[in-house]
Amino acid sequence: MTLLVALFESLGRTMFDILPIAAVLLGFQLFVIREKPKRIGRVLGGFAYVLVGLSLFLVGLEQALFPVGEAMALQLTHPDFVGSVAGAGADWTLYFWVYAFAAAIGFSTTIAEPSLIAVAIKAQEMSAGGLPATRLRIAVAVGVGIGVALGAFRIVTGDPLYIYIVAGYAIVVLQTIFVARGRTKWIVPLAYDSGGVTTSTVTVPVVTALGLGLATTIPGRSPILDGFGLIAFASLFPMITVMGFVQMDVAITAWRAKREVSGVQEGVSR
Repeated sequence: MTLLVALFESLGRTMFDILPIAAVLLGFQLFVIREKPKRIGRVLGGFAYVLVGLSLFLVGLEQALFPVGEAMALQLTHPDFVGSVAGAGADWTLYFWVYAFAAAIGFSTTIAEPSLIAVAIKAQEMSAGGLPATRLRIAVAVGVGIGVALGAFRIVTGDPLYIYIVAGYAIVVLQTIFVARGRTKWIVPLAYDSGGVTTSTVTVPVVTALGLGLATTIPGRSPILDGFGLIAFASLFPMITVMGFVQMDVAITAWRAKREVSGVQEGVSR
């Protein structure tokens, strides 16, 4: 009965969230374009699928993934597990498994992110297969994993958030200047979008629960001051890894081509 109540509540919230989208699309179709929507039955059926699918998905997150993520954060930071005494301060070297869990949960939630899947598929289509969707998703997920792990490290140490964010965006700016001058300048807007799509349905709730769980259990940390901010890391580092991935791919391709040319020249000289 509790599950049914949660499902109907999620259905109502999802319908309330989707209605503005439907109103905008229908309004522009009728009053700006001045044409009736084509295949109206198929469109309504698609909206119904979205409504039911999102509702089930959100209930699944609330009933399963969120509690598990919070429980893992509590268990990994418990004094009995890390070997420290509560109230004695946090030694960052004792929290290795916290960083490993943060990196793993950041990577896995990003791989499952529907918005990233959609962007990756479109990027593959627009690049005529030059940028495979799977490779882009992995590059973004690696960035999120690194960012969430570094964010967990910041929570453990209690360092100011702005130091990490300013340093990270300084790297992004330098990368952007360097990449924009080369042949791969097309990757810059895609890299920036890749950082934005990570802040969506799956990643945000799970990563936020992890941050709040860490800040709640680690001695001397404030949930309101230290618990939030992991999403900033999750949005920042994919920009770095996507641009870095493309640059590395170009460098490897150039090295292979140079090696093949050298081999051909050496064979001719013989």
